Amino acid sequence: MNKSKNMPFTSPKSLISTNPFGTFFGVSQEVFDTVWNSLTNPATHTVAYISMEIGADPDVFHPVKDFLESNNILQDPDPCLNAFIHKYLHNTRKIPNYSGGLGVLAGDTLKSFADLHLPTMAISLLYREGYFSQIVDSKVGQIDHATCWQPEATPTLFQLHTPGTAGAPLTIDIPFYNGQQQPIMVKAHVWMKLEINHQRDYFVPEFLLDYSLPDTPAWVRESAHQLYNAKSTIIKANQRRMLGSAILPLLDTLGFPVHTIHLNEQHGVTVLLHMIIRELEQQFGAQFANLITDADILKAAATVGQKIVYTIHTPVKAGHDRFSRDLYSSISHKAFQRVLNLVAHDDDIAHEYNFTAMAMRLNRAINSVSRLHRDVTKKQFPEFSTKIRAITNGVHHLSWVSDQRKKCFDSIPSLRNWQNDPSRFAALRQEDRQPLSDLLHQAWQVDNQLLVSSINTMLKNHREQMVETWIDPPNYLSSLPEQQWLRPGVFTLGFARRFSTYKRADLIFDDIGRLADILVKNNWPVNFVFAGKAHPADEPGKYVLKLILDNQEELYRRSQGLGKLIFIPGYDMQVAKLMVAGVHAWLNSPKRPLEASGTSGMKAAMNGVPNISIMDGWWVEGYHDGLTGWKFGYEGPVNEADLSEDPESLLYTEDAGAFYTLLPEVLAMFYSQPTLYLERALNNLFFNVPIFNTHRMAAEYVDQYGIDLAPHLRETVNEFRRLYQSEQP
Repeated sequence: MNKSKNMPFTSPKSLISTNPFGTFFGVSQEVFDTVWNSLTNPATHTVAYISMEIGADPDVFHPVKDFLESNNILQDPDPCLNAFIHKYLHNTRKIPNYSGGLGVLAGDTLKSFADLHLPTMAISLLYREGYFSQIVDSKVGQIDHATCWQPEATPTLFQLHTPGTAGAPLTIDIPFYNGQQQPIMVKAHVWMKLEINHQRDYFVPEFLLDYSLPDTPAWVRESAHQLYNAKSTIIKANQRRMLGSAILPLLDTLGFPVHTIHLNEQHGVTVLLHMIIRELEQQFGAQFANLITDADILKAAATVGQKIVYTIHTPVKAGHDRFSRDLYSSISHKAFQRVLNLVAHDDDIAHEYNFTAMAMRLNRAINSVSRLHRDVTKKQFPEFSTKIRAITNGVHHLSWVSDQRKKCFDSIPSLRNWQNDPSRFAALRQEDRQPLSDLLHQAWQVDNQLLVSSINTMLKNHREQMVETWIDPPNYLSSLPEQQWLRPGVFTLGFARRFSTYKRADLIFDDIGRLADILVKNNWPVNFVFAGKAHPADEPGKYVLKLILDNQEELYRRSQGLGKLIFIPGYDMQVAKLMVAGVHAWLNSPKRPLEASGTSGMKAAMNGVPNISIMDGWWVEGYHDGLTGWKFGYEGPVNEADLSEDPESLLYTEDAGAFYTLLPEVLAMFYSQPTLYLERALNNLFFNVPIFNTHRMAAEYVDQYGIDLAPHLRETVNEFRRLYQSEQP
């Protein structure tokens, strides 16, 4: 059970806390001081988690809002307190600083760190224009534009203030070397998001650096506005520098003596350059550049590398940052270049620096994000194969289990405490199995109804939008009578993720005639619900998205109205949560082995929704010999050629054919043997919920971090680690 709901009533005044950096809302002063004092204590072995993006929208997980609503706290006579209450209950609950799986995983990870009371903090950037907002036009395809949001009005976000001043924003000076020996000092403000756990007795602070200041140089502001701005290589390089170069100044300002820096991908790896230079200055003094040898640099690099834990997230080469040596000579100084020449050289492309290779070389631990990804990574980086181990990703179960499913799980005696301990599903008693099956079925029906209602409302809005604006609705069904829109109870297949070519969103429509024939022959209605964004600079990804739109009318007509293909624009965490609970199966169709993990399918599994997937990423471990869903497509040995994203190598014909062969089996079970289908759903709860959660994943990371936990916390972490060993077999 959620203990916060069982706690005695707490006055809203107890949710106010202060320290020299500001006033905060959500936890008591005692909790705030306990966490902050722990992070500033050198004996704690604090971990700094570094990520280019963090997806933790307060509209999918909101313990403070839940507390206010459950206790009917709607206002307060104290003006300061009333402002906080209004902000948490009524303001927009989006922090659009994420693009997809990497950022959402980061947010889920930090939530589990908070649940487990781990001494961690996070550092990322604040993007005033977010990633991008998506409009979809049936004739044009994706239209991207800047996101408008206000950090000042967003719950859980607080701008830090300079201690001892009357509310002046905390400003840190960050060094940038643009071809000169002396740095240009660039200023940034600091925001803190409180990632509060569901019991409200711990939090993880996430620090977001805001470079969008009036006096900031134009080249910095241009790089600061939008996540993964790809207008030029120099903007991309600067954005990475803005993250990596700010880490040490921020830690120094806040007084956090960090023991471990965890790089969630290599985007912040330039922190290593600053760490190496600082180490050399401490050894040789201010004139170190004139005194050091290459051996001295390598020794310093090896020393600071012992503070680094590195997680690599993709085998796709485009995800491994490379920058030309000429470019970096203009944005660094000679000492940095000497370091880069020794630790960031690219063995394949001599005139470039390879930042993934640098992260691989300088660390005390490397992990991939699934077992198959571990094997692929070892082939890609054989020099480091003995260090690379697997820590399979997970998801934060409390963020992704729907409200209806939560009520269902709360009603089962042997699942008691599942919110704190997702392993409870593995211990389900036999006498609770049928009640759970019945309640799950009912909850699933409600969640499907919610999804269908949301989609039908969208279709209506799009039809009205067609009259009011120039936008042509992105769904063919908007042009049809409402009687032909979606109906609840119809088999609904979901697909939602970033639109990259290797993810093959259009795979199952490769032969629409064959797909339609399956539906018509058996009179099986199917809703295909798709969502996702292509990066603004990814024209091939945009083309795939446009193909989804172009296939809608043909599928509908050729299937005699049985096949209804829907695209939901503006994919975000709230849309994802609605989909993973409301569909009847989750589709994952990447080219094997390019999907390193694939956490969207885990979110579906948290709700008992079976996957239909290529045997890639996490599904190799979550398939359980067919007990939890279905597999299709190529699953042979992985060779170098399999890593290619060339259109001719994407295996459309082969893998689409395998899907068409499988689909009748799935639909026959759903429509004719619903009890067997529900058994697949229950098996996801039994087998996959205990494994593919970020509590278990966090417990595996604790081993890499070397944190000295209190005995009761150590035992909790050990229990989660015993659930599953990613590195085996």
